[in-house]
Amino acid sequence: MIKLQIVGNLGKDCIVNDVNGKKVINFSVAHTEKFKDAQGNQQERTTWVECAYWTDRTAVADYLKKGKMVYAEGAPSADPYQNKEGQPAATLRMRVQTVQLLGGSNESGSNQGNVTNYGNSNNPTVKNQEPSAQVASPVSAPADDLPF
Repeated sequence: MIKLQIVGNLGKDCIVNDVNGKKVINFSVAHTEKFKDAQGNQQERTTWVECAYWTDRTAVADYLKKGKMVYAEGAPSADPYQNKEGQPAATLRMRVQTVQLLGGSNESGSNQGNVTNYGNSNNPTVKNQEPSAQVASPVSAPADDLPF
């Protein structure tokens, strides 16, 4: 399986559709890359990904609003077409498996930096999960306990 991961901002509010009795949340994510070209001029390139998130957990749609930063991962596909100039182009699409809301609410200010994960049935919902207590710092491990 090929997996696409993207961090970007939503270009518009999501839309929840009902397709043959199943729910799908459609949204678009933009990632803007800034770089300098060969002549040293500042350039900017934006890549759009059209996302389809098939899920019964449509409550996340209340938070997928224009401008919000998200992390999404899933299976990509590209649909070719001809642009206005008649040149070949492609639309990048993703069947989303996991979406995470990045950052907190600007209204409350109390949860800045929190991440909420809304996954499909194979990826349980996680809110501010603390690291496992079983994970030890490599600095504190005695040298004779190393596996190599």
